[in-house]
Amino acid sequence: MSSLINTQVIYKQVPTGLPNPDQDFEIKKTTITLKDVVLKANEILVKTLFASVDPYMRVRMRDPSVPSYLPAFIPGQPMNGAIVAEVLRSTDSKFIQGDIVVAFGNWEEYNVLSTADAGFFGVEKIPDARSGKYPLSNLLGVLGVTGLTAYVGLHKICEPLTPGQTLYVSAAAGAVGQVVGQYGKSLGLRVVGSAGDDKKVDYLLKELKFDAAFNYKKHSSDLVGILKETCPNGIDIYFENVGGKMLDAVLVVCNSNARIAACGMISQYNRPDGHEGIFNIRTIIGKKIRIEGFHANDGPPTYPATAFQTFRKLLEEGRLLAKDHVTEGIENLPQAFVYMLNGKNFGKAVVKIADL
Repeated sequence: MSSLINTQVIYKQVPTGLPNPDQDFEIKKTTITLKDVVLKANEILVKTLFASVDPYMRVRMRDPSVPSYLPAFIPGQPMNGAIVAEVLRSTDSKFIQGDIVVAFGNWEEYNVLSTADAGFFGVEKIPDARSGKYPLSNLLGVLGVTGLTAYVGLHKICEPLTPGQTLYVSAAAGAVGQVVGQYGKSLGLRVVGSAGDDKKVDYLLKELKFDAAFNYKKHSSDLVGILKETCPNGIDIYFENVGGKMLDAVLVVCNSNARIAACGMISQYNRPDGHEGIFNIRTIIGKKIRIEGFHANDGPPTYPATAFQTFRKLLEEGRLLAKDHVTEGIENLPQAFVYMLNGKNFGKAVVKIADL
């Protein structure tokens, strides 16, 4: 087998504020020969097809001595995250050449993965991935961790999901937000969303059929006012993706016994001067509001398969649209990541690394 170039995206340093694609990352190319890659027992060699870029990755770009729910990236090592890949070689009888898998792998064109790892961060074979019934990028979005995040947040934190109640979703045109909103509609909830530009708002209203939506940038001086206008019966469920001033305003408009699923705080991740204060926190007591943070792997073991089946069925029935924002080329992973942090993605942000 002839030599190939393996391109890697290396994490260089802890960024200050918003990461800089040119300063905080390095594109490294090495020559490899696939037949000479040595595999241990229960390992597979894969070609990376798609890589996911997600807000939580910014939390991992920190000093390794600072504790968090996920380990910090190590300077000088490749970035890593969820990938879709094709198996090239295997020492595990459960995986053969040509299988399509979803796993956590490095940001590089060729990965060696351990199939011995179980659970959320293990390697999962997708039997019908070559069927053409859905784009492979969906396996990193609505049919992957993104969909699971939406499912866990709503069912673990926000129940009871009573038809007619109001669900408000921030960053509603983003990866998780679009799934949460549409799934909420399928459960009979009244769904309201916010996004950062008018095209995204139009998408929420016209394509995803949200009951109401608004451009939060146009109403930044009176978020409480626009929330009261679009949620006239108050907010029963809030799927939190942004934090900061939006969370502060939501607390004012929440009804008694409201549930808040704290999925992300993207407005705070790149603040070099610290975090914004929340001034309406006392409403949690008076209104008996429940706010709880969660991770995608917090649900029972049945949740991943149930979420996949639920959203696959909704896709096939045309009751759910899955918009992916696909960037081409591994060299563009850093820029795609920063664009996502800036809210410039429209749907789930993924980068296409290679053709199947």
